[in-house]
Amino acid sequence: MARRRRGRPVHGWINLDKPAGIGSTRAVGIVRRAFDAQKAGHAGTLDPLASGVLPVALGEATKTVPFVMDGRKSYRFTVCWGEARDTDDSEGAVVATSGRRPTEAEIERALPAFVGEIAQAPPAFSAIRVNGERAYRLARAGTPVEPAARPVVIDRLDLVETLDADRAVFEMDCRKGAYVRSLARDLAVALGTVGHVSGLRRTRNGPFRDCDAIPLEKLPKPRHMGAQDGGAPEISSGVSAIECAALLQPVAKALDDIPALDVTESEAARIRNGQPVPVLRTGNRRRIDGLPDNAALCALLNGEAIALMRLNGRLAQPVRVFNL
Repeated sequence: MARRRRGRPVHGWINLDKPAGIGSTRAVGIVRRAFDAQKAGHAGTLDPLASGVLPVALGEATKTVPFVMDGRKSYRFTVCWGEARDTDDSEGAVVATSGRRPTEAEIERALPAFVGEIAQAPPAFSAIRVNGERAYRLARAGTPVEPAARPVVIDRLDLVETLDADRAVFEMDCRKGAYVRSLARDLAVALGTVGHVSGLRRTRNGPFRDCDAIPLEKLPKPRHMGAQDGGAPEISSGVSAIECAALLQPVAKALDDIPALDVTESEAARIRNGQPVPVLRTGNRRRIDGLPDNAALCALLNGEAIALMRLNGRLAQPVRVFNL
């Protein structure tokens, strides 16, 4: 007999404002328990040092996680000059020091070299795989780790303020795969010194922004129920369906940047059975004109997302159907 999945079928996104001091996995667990959700995941890890936007997908929203991970991200961060750390942030051990401190004018002149497509080596303490192993695991075991440089895109890098001779605050917009810690490390070297990230906040992750992110203390408080059959106490959320709806953003929130495909009831039935549907009705033609084959589409029935689709000539093929 199949084991019954614990929790409720809750579907949607929580735009969590993760506090510094806890990891992304723990934060997701807190959200899942708060909503008593059967399934949860996140769209882009934030280190324990970092705070800010951590989009948490519940239920069917987990099928749209890749679209958020591929989206643009924005950060506000502080670089501390004069100390290099093995983790490239303030949680690591000091591995090098320098008495040189860059001036504001020197920093401004150096920034353009770090905008656009650049080569960037991920930090030694990162989730990048090196010879099949996670880099951070090798680094923690004392094995020398030097992840290979790879191309990343930085759309914007601005100096916001210099707090003092040792610290400067920056803002950055970037694409998937860029590391703030690596940028801080490389910028310091370009300025003739060493440095590390001493403060970091993600202000945007795809369509999710920190202006409407929910702090942990605003989440529903799970309550403990009595143990059954001598087992451990179960956790159940006291949040009502109305309260849940007020906090959740729709599954389709992650798909704001891909074209919509309006479908009829009969077409929706075909999609739910895994069958393709035509895309050449007048309203849809304007939206897909010029799109390449295999482009992503979001099928909508009466304004509600029902499936992720891929364009295939004059047809749209369902890839992931939402069981809402």
